[in-house]
Amino acid sequence: MLNKKILALSLILVLTAVYFTSVSVTNTAKAQTTAPTIGGWITQYTVEANTGQTILSKNVQTGASTGNGEILEGQDLEVTAYINIAQSSPASLTLTTDLQHSNVQSNMYWELDSTNYNLGNFNPNSRTITFPETAGTLEISCFGLVPTGEVSQTGPNGVTLDIPTPLSLIVLEDQNGNTLDQVRLNITDAAIDNYLTALNQKESTLKGYKSSGVDPGFITIYSNVISASEVLEGQGFATAATQMLAGLNVSSPPSAGTEAILIPIAVVMAVIAAVFAFMFMRTRSKVSYFQLVVEDQIKDLEGLTLRISRIDRMASSNLDSVKERLKRLVGM
Repeated sequence: MLNKKILALSLILVLTAVYFTSVSVTNTAKAQTTAPTIGGWITQYTVEANTGQTILSKNVQTGASTGNGEILEGQDLEVTAYINIAQSSPASLTLTTDLQHSNVQSNMYWELDSTNYNLGNFNPNSRTITFPETAGTLEISCFGLVPTGEVSQTGPNGVTLDIPTPLSLIVLEDQNGNTLDQVRLNITDAAIDNYLTALNQKESTLKGYKSSGVDPGFITIYSNVISASEVLEGQGFATAATQMLAGLNVSSPPSAGTEAILIPIAVVMAVIAAVFAFMFMRTRSKVSYFQLVVEDQIKDLEGLTLRISRIDRMASSNLDSVKERLKRLVGM
């Protein structure tokens, strides 16, 4: 009976993840059909914080890279790019950036690092510079501040969504304003950063469980909760996804056949309730149906929370918190 419950709950999680992923993939595919073909000019680049930390260093030609590539709101950056200009032309090229004025290099956006490339007369304190298209390798640095207020957005019912937002750090354009190549990374905020930290920890823990003989049913659900949290975070619910991962905190993983397996099962039911609640908020045409589903899941949670309290009080407290938030969400 227990294995059937695990299988059913895991199946629901997978189907829910497929639903959200299919929506995201469809939207991404639509966006990609209209995106211009660019690239081949910037051969490598490095993005550093003003503290000296390397955020991303990438060799575009080989694909080798280091760093996570996540830039934070309000972060001061130095971006160094190597641009290969294959041939000389009477035309001109333009470099621009979406970064704001740096707090560290307040009197300049650009610094020419090449010793043998001539940019002509340019204003290093201008966000956009234009120069002759001359064959050679241009090494140039851009200094700037990542803008704030780009990541957090207000979703349905006033819910705050944390959505990674792409920012063009360096853009190379031709004289007609067409993008030839660019360095473009996602802006994140504290909520997303907290989630990524928690995700790394849980993935590391899961890897340890797989090699230490922990109950297979527990491992399956643990893995499914991680996957569901990734789907949730991808839709903008970074804080909820972090709380979901926090529900996986147990004092010790169960061995096969122990009652402690009820802890992750309860977490999974909280996950399902939360996912349906978010679907309820986002899909107004199905409000009544999803509200009933959420209310049913809350009732199941109340019973399971009582049973879990006899095994792990911390897990019980986490589930109580989830249950109360869901009640407020649907007005119970």
